Amino acid sequence: MSGHETAGVRFIGNATTLIRYNGFTLLTDPNFLHRGQRAYLGYGLTSRRLTEPALDIGQLPPLDAVVLSHMHGDHWDRVARGALDKRTPIITTPHAARRLRRQGFSRATGLDVWGQHQLSNGDGTVTITALPAKHAPGLANLLLPPVMGSMLEFSDPHGKPDLRLHISGDTLMDHSRLSGIPVRFPDIDVAIVHLGGTKLLGALLVTMDGEQGARWAHLVNPRTVVPVHHEDYTVFSSPLDDFLRHMERAGLSGRVHRLAPGESCPLPVQPVKR
Repeated sequence: MSGHETAGVRFIGNATTLIRYNGFTLLTDPNFLHRGQRAYLGYGLTSRRLTEPALDIGQLPPLDAVVLSHMHGDHWDRVARGALDKRTPIITTPHAARRLRRQGFSRATGLDVWGQHQLSNGDGTVTITALPAKHAPGLANLLLPPVMGSMLEFSDPHGKPDLRLHISGDTLMDHSRLSGIPVRFPDIDVAIVHLGGTKLLGALLVTMDGEQGARWAHLVNPRTVVPVHHEDYTVFSSPLDDFLRHMERAGLSGRVHRLAPGESCPLPVQPVKR
């Protein structure tokens, strides 16, 4: 692939997407468990997968890097650990990078919040910036693995920005934590938002539900929103329709680009009138 040929975001399932742009191929949050298999969430907690991934891991194209939001079993599973090339660069949190290096992934890079990592090829660069996220309310956030959002900024060979793509990561809507994102990145082309209203032990909300997702979209203000991470596991309590309903109430429904597993959103996308 070169330039914008076949450029797009392909939804594989859960929070796993394949992003192709300007000659780069990036995989996010690799989760290739099959329906009925269980993801490990820590502290003896598991969740059963309800869907099939659109691709098996052996069907992936060559990767330039993996962008991993955090170390949970529905974002980095035993299939990825066993089958991905150990030489693949993985951009993630410092906590996850340490664990990945122990697993043999020597090119795992941990970024602190607002830290950056750049990849280059003949078509330009992509700069990955780690963004703030909050996986649980209050002190419960300390019990879960650290998580990051990410900004992917694609630039042409002359360094001119070409596309800005944001991935929320598993976060709750916390204005004080997230408000710096639109300040630093006021012009976001596409945002992939992790939803689902994930509840641990049936009560503790650890990812955005539909109402929080709509408030997040209003804050971050992307031109296009691609919802993922919403109906794949038994711990999810908020289906996609919940998010769509709240986006309509907020007057933002025209920005949503729904993807079924295996479907793609072309890049660049058509701008939406604000």
